[in-house]
Amino acid sequence: MYDAAHLIVRWFHVIAGITWIGLLYFFNWINSHLQKDLGDNAKNVNPHLMPRVLWWFRWGAMFTWIMGVILYVMNYLYTPGFGFGPNDLFRSSRNAWILMGMGFGTLMWFNVWFIIWPAQKKLLGGTAGDDGPALKARATMASKINTYSSGPMLFGMLGAAHYTEMNPPVFVGVIILGFTAIWSAYAHSGRVGLEFKK
Repeated sequence: MYDAAHLIVRWFHVIAGITWIGLLYFFNWINSHLQKDLGDNAKNVNPHLMPRVLWWFRWGAMFTWIMGVILYVMNYLYTPGFGFGPNDLFRSSRNAWILMGMGFGTLMWFNVWFIIWPAQKKLLGGTAGDDGPALKARATMASKINTYSSGPMLFGMLGAAHYTEMNPPVFVGVIILGFTAIWSAYAHSGRVGLEFKK
């Protein structure tokens, strides 16, 4: 029963995470350029596009975070047959990797629900008023922070299963590598897929 529940929770965590992070990259590497190209047509496109995308985006973030917390408890704070409490894995490097990933993931979840979504709700609802530019800038900055954070966050999630060592040099190294990979994607995002543009 425990194994089946563990598999189901992990499945929901992964599929929600794919939805969330995929849309995060869509916003930052595709939609940001699309909005510039749309120009005045944005007012005809965005009311149909953005509410749907933002629904999947914010609830993807919520389900990823909730399922992640449940998974953490199941893996590190529960032992089948013995009950709740820190187990052997809690004192392992695997846990250090996961905590790194969870730290970045929790920051990203917070940004979605308490910065990006409240700002977008006002912008889309036409209630931003004079605060519109400031709200847009705030949401954009939070989205960029999330995009850069996703690099080391994913290292934390994957490192737990594939790389046992965790120490300060490794921690700093994967953060730098994650940030560099995201920066490279940003740098190329405006220059790809232009072969069919007229």
